[in-house]
Amino acid sequence: MLTVALPKGRIADETLEIFSKIFDDKFEFEDRKLTMKKGNFEFLMVRNQDIGTYVTNGAADIGVVGLDVLEEHQVDVLRLLDLKLGVCKVCIGIKNNDTLDYSKPEIKIATKMPNITRNYFAKKATGVKIIKLYGSIELAPIVGLSDAIVDIVETGTTMKQNGLKVAETIMDSSAHLISNKNSFIVKREEIFSLYHKINAVINSKISLKSYV
Repeated sequence: MLTVALPKGRIADETLEIFSKIFDDKFEFEDRKLTMKKGNFEFLMVRNQDIGTYVTNGAADIGVVGLDVLEEHQVDVLRLLDLKLGVCKVCIGIKNNDTLDYSKPEIKIATKMPNITRNYFAKKATGVKIIKLYGSIELAPIVGLSDAIVDIVETGTTMKQNGLKVAETIMDSSAHLISNKNSFIVKREEIFSLYHKINAVINSKISLKSYV
């Protein structure tokens, strides 16, 4: 039995779609249920930021989580495969008429990703004051709470609608398949078997897009 931790929302649906294709069966959580057993698998519906914790501590053997979350929380797991799902960027956003002023002794950044932010600006030898927010981050520079934001950008529409623009891209992100280190040893054959099946589905999708 392999236990799989999935993030709530679209990524979970797209991951279960991959499982449906592999096993030619329906994989779907029942309304409001957080667990699902199907064949040799048990799926857990977990908050995105908690996936790494579940996998690191062995509550799940494998999981699916964004690369941005892995980089932010630096969880002790094996990164097995880029699933090419949930593609986005972590970007610095500023007001349309502003520029990012590296000459300032300290730049105020509003974000829910303090570690990624600190690491990025540390490489540029620039001081930052982190203002931790959990939502409506685009509002911070508009009302003068911060000079800029660091946030996830998919289409850029939310920034544009709020008078912001992308100043710099910190990293690209997408959903990755991760494994608990101990599970990778104990359940190596099952994990490798699943890895190859998932990889085949992903590659077939890429080939189809290239053909179209």
